[in-house]
Formats: sequence, structure tokens, C-alpha cells
Amino acid sequence: MGKIELEKGETVDSLLKKIDMDRLPEHIAIIMDGNGRWAKKRFLPRTAGHRKGVERVKDIVKAAGNLGIKYLTVYAFSTENWKRPKDEVNSLMTLLIEFLNKELEEMHSNNIKIKVLGDLKSMPLRVRDEVEKSIEKTKNNTKMVFNIALNYGGRQEILEGIKRTVTDINNNKIKIEDLDEELFGNYLYTANQADPDILIRTSGEERISNFLLYQMAYTEFVFTDVFWPDFKEEIFYKCIIEFQHRKRRFGGI
Repeated sequence: MGKIELEKGETVDSLLKKIDMDRLPEHIAIIMDGNGRWAKKRFLPRTAGHRKGVERVKDIVKAAGNLGIKYLTVYAFSTENWKRPKDEVNSLMTLLIEFLNKELEEMHSNNIKIKVLGDLKSMPLRVRDEVEKSIEKTKNNTKMVFNIALNYGGRQEILEGIKRTVTDINNNKIKIEDLDEELFGNYLYTANQADPDILIRTSGEERISNFLLYQMAYTEFVFTDVFWPDFKEEIFYKCIIEFQHRKRRFGGI
């Protein structure tokens, strides 16, 4: 099947009926791409695209939670995104704070746990404080884990995991002969979480951009040409339906 797009007559209700609720992905990861191009197409500043994209985050978190998805991870800000213009970076930080301020109570009431994947200590203090407040408030929630990949880089995560592993070996906390894939996974940001079953990337790009490199060894990739600000609930469901049509062999026959 090619890239996912919405067909005429498809609705939320019609698509929900096609989803096998007994075969839902446990973990969905999303690269939210295309905010800037969405804005440019409408002769708007890039910040307008990012603001519209935040609305989609809210919608997809709600849709995933209602379906019963256990883990949802969104790529919000990469270690490479610091290269963007300062004004755009500042706008992204402000939007993140606004999102958490507005949505925290509802996510908490919906039993959603917020986690951050990435180097939070290197973030601006105003962002760090807001994120840490959200993490603390929702830490005991159990319905769904909402991972925000923030100041995140896949290679950086692996290197940091190796450093922590070596430190524990040197301090006799673990034995090197006991080190395996499962144990090493405990040194990554996603410790105790299932690996992503599906990666969704919007805007027509087909690369993983240094995202969850270790965890996506057997992840199914689903791409759509739709820009993230137009990524509605219906397309989210179509991506899940496409995933359910895949035959996952994990190296077998």
C-alpha cells in the first residue's frame, strides 16, 4: 500500500468499525512533520503552522487514549532543532508551555501519564519547570503513557545509555556477562516501555531523523503526505488499519 490518505466518504465512525480492537498496537510513535510547509502554503508565518500543529497533538492524544493505546510518543523537538532561527525556537518553547498549561488538567483527569524522552536538564528553565510539574502531577496515572521527545536525539540516547551501563558495571551494580538487549533497554529513556509497533511520519518525508534508533528495530513504518496540522483523527485511524494489515515476522517466515 502507498502513502496513507483519506478517501471520499471515510468518517471517524466508518474507520473505527474497521479497526480490530483485539490487535491494537501497544506503542505508536509519530514524527510530526510539515508545520512550516503547511504555513507557507497559506502565506502564514511558520509559527502559525506550529500553533496549528499543537491542536493536532491534543486531538491525537485523546484519540489514542480512547482507543486504549498504552504508549504514544511524539517527536516534539530534536537535538538538531536548536539550529533553527532563534525566534522559531523560542516560539516552540512557548507553545510547549502553553500546551502543558492548557491540557495538563484534562490529561491528568483522563489518567494519562506524561513522560519526557530527552535531555531535559539542558532545556530553558521555564520549560524545564513546566515539564517537571506535568511529570510529577501525572506520575501515578495508568491509562496511557504520553511520551514527549524533547531535546531528543537517538544517537545521543544510545551513547548516554552506554555511559550509564559502563558506570554500573564499574561500580559492580551489574555484571558485564549479564548484559543483554533487555537489560540495556533499562538504560534508555524508554525503560520499561514496549518498543514502538508503528512509526507514523507526516508530510511525505520517509526517514526516521535520529528518532528512537534502538527501539525501532522491528517497527512498521507508515507514511502520509498530509502535513501534521491537517493530520486528523480519521487519518490516524487509517494508519492503524494499515498497520493491522501488515504481517510482522520479526525475522521469521
